[in-house]
Amino acid sequence: MTDEPPLRRRAVDSRDGAVPSPATPEPADAAADQPVGGPVPLTAPRDGTPQPVATPRELDEVVARFAAGGGPVALDAERASGYRYSQRAYLVQLRRAGAGTALIDPLPLPDLSALDAVIGEAEWVLHAASQDLACLAEVGLRPRRLFDTELAARLAGFERVGLAALTEQLLGYTLEKHHSAADWSSRPLPESWLTYAALDVEMLVDLRDALDEELDRQGKSAWAAEEFAALVRNGARPPKVRAEPWRRTSGIHRVRGARAQARVRSLWYARDQIAVRRDAAPGRVLPDSAIVAAAELDPKDEKTLLTLPGFGGRSVRRLARTWLAALDDARQLPEDALPVTPTVEGPPPPHRWAERDPVAAGRLARCREVVVRISGEHRMPAENLIAPDSIRRLAWQPPEEITDDTVAETLRGFGAREWQLGLLLPDLTRALAEPTP
Repeated sequence: MTDEPPLRRRAVDSRDGAVPSPATPEPADAAADQPVGGPVPLTAPRDGTPQPVATPRELDEVVARFAAGGGPVALDAERASGYRYSQRAYLVQLRRAGAGTALIDPLPLPDLSALDAVIGEAEWVLHAASQDLACLAEVGLRPRRLFDTELAARLAGFERVGLAALTEQLLGYTLEKHHSAADWSSRPLPESWLTYAALDVEMLVDLRDALDEELDRQGKSAWAAEEFAALVRNGARPPKVRAEPWRRTSGIHRVRGARAQARVRSLWYARDQIAVRRDAAPGRVLPDSAIVAAAELDPKDEKTLLTLPGFGGRSVRRLARTWLAALDDARQLPEDALPVTPTVEGPPPPHRWAERDPVAAGRLARCREVVVRISGEHRMPAENLIAPDSIRRLAWQPPEEITDDTVAETLRGFGAREWQLGLLLPDLTRALAEPTP
């Protein structure tokens, strides 16, 4: 796949879902005294740690380099989840044979469409692509073809599918992941963070090749191709906006009564407005636990409010009037403006099926047995064989006429791929039918 010298691959236990692979020469930064067959700590990129590209001229140079390179392009993006409100990319990493590694700062360079134009027709290699495709699309990077190493590992039956775990199992190198939860929006980025970021794409193409071999050995390459194509079609779509996002406040199940829930709602939206304005993660503005505590107690004055858990921080105390005003707004609402139990779209929670519809509960149990059995036969997680929600919807409201064709059409409507239907039909069709008395 590439003319870049591959990293050494060591033999792995077949229980991990892979077969032993021939060794290739170790890179220059491998420890000379590393025991044969043992993992080698990888602490620096083979070409050194590049500095972030931050000017149009530097970006032009990167575009020229990657246009002259060949083979797949390894990509990654670093966000600031837990620190920032947005899910934008704060660093973009790329590597390609003949081009080396580039780290790009999208803050001064928010439009990378020129780079997209020269790498767009290549296969892009990402790990857990669904996490990065949306933020890459925001800066103008949209794959036409991709290979997701995490998804490939799931399909191949690996139990540990993190980048570090796979790199160790298949390539014989250990990666440190201690900067994965860092605040990548901070500037300047420390040298150790840049090294970490560069190493995330250092071996992605080598890992892609090892996983591709294993998928081919197991006869799953076509399945993976369908999954990757679905990611290209749908991966960059923004998440659906929830009608009442405040209901996902952690601990809200403890809040009883419509008036108390109104207090949660009012505090949630007050916090959200501040978080958007600051571009700060909502939990850093006011913890969910503080919202729940205030909703339960309904404090009327600042002194009482500030005694509650979560309201002791300086920045939270400065906003005491905002929180009290939000509570007062909820207090003043007329009865007909209080939250009501939302109408649930789709099937109810499975634990209620036996009471509400025992026949549907039986269908669900039989369908789940099929999915668990077939996923076990092919050594992959059940959720990768078929989305659990698709099975629930199918079992709750199956087609009027239950045939392979109608079941397949229903599942296609839920997004099922052809390889999944090929494995599940006709067993799933039989499971939907009423059991013989």
